[in-house]
Amino acid sequence: MSLPIRLISTDFDGTLHAECENPPVPHDLQQLIGELQRQGAKWVINTGRDLSSLMEGIARARLSIRPDYVVVVEREIYLQDESQYLSCEPWNDGCRSAHAELFTRVRGDVPRLIDWVHKRFTATLYEDAWSPFCLIATSNEDADAIQTFLEAYSTEVQNLSVVRNDVYARFSHSGYNKGTALGEIARQLGIKREEVFAAGDHLNDVPMLCGEFAGCVMAPDNAIPAVKELIRTQNGYISHQPWGHGVARGLEHYLSSRPASKSR
Repeated sequence: MSLPIRLISTDFDGTLHAECENPPVPHDLQQLIGELQRQGAKWVINTGRDLSSLMEGIARARLSIRPDYVVVVEREIYLQDESQYLSCEPWNDGCRSAHAELFTRVRGDVPRLIDWVHKRFTATLYEDAWSPFCLIATSNEDADAIQTFLEAYSTEVQNLSVVRNDVYARFSHSGYNKGTALGEIARQLGIKREEVFAAGDHLNDVPMLCGEFAGCVMAPDNAIPAVKELIRTQNGYISHQPWGHGVARGLEHYLSSRPASKSR
């Protein structure tokens, strides 16, 4: 018999990890994931952070376990190899190439997008290594209005999407997100959708919580209403506990409610 869950995908900030908690990742969740890893399951941290920021966060949290994979900036995949994480090619090569081509088409429009935002809102706008247009709004209400404008613009540009988390937003290629990256990892491992567990709390987690790539989806109590509603539409699990405590309850729920499958 094999595990009912063979691939675990967790967002980092606000889902797995809570800066206000001590420890930031609950011990019982670490023990649960560690035991599943010992039985052959794989764990991926699926985050909007870049690789260096995630590695720092993991180190500061003093985790007793290590993810088998990490997805960073919501799209690039890295595989654990002893004490380091190696870039997964050709996925990452294709991802970077697709974004370079897309952003070449977008860059000429950025000045007018910046002008539109600055005339209406107080916000921080900048370019970084992952997007020619990045936003930090002063409130979620402002971010909602700016997101609406940016999404209307994105309909004019093939393959352009807006990635949003709280007051932060940036452009990305619609073919590369937390969901498609998770799907690629599952494909490489030969793991079925029904054997994939995904946990998240905010809008940038929607692609991995939409049901296409994970059959077991959940949200902790601190998740935003839109994410909870998405989970409800799939008869997923919403915990009454926040952060990693909720993720632990979600894993326990699916492990107890789904029978183990026959070994292949």
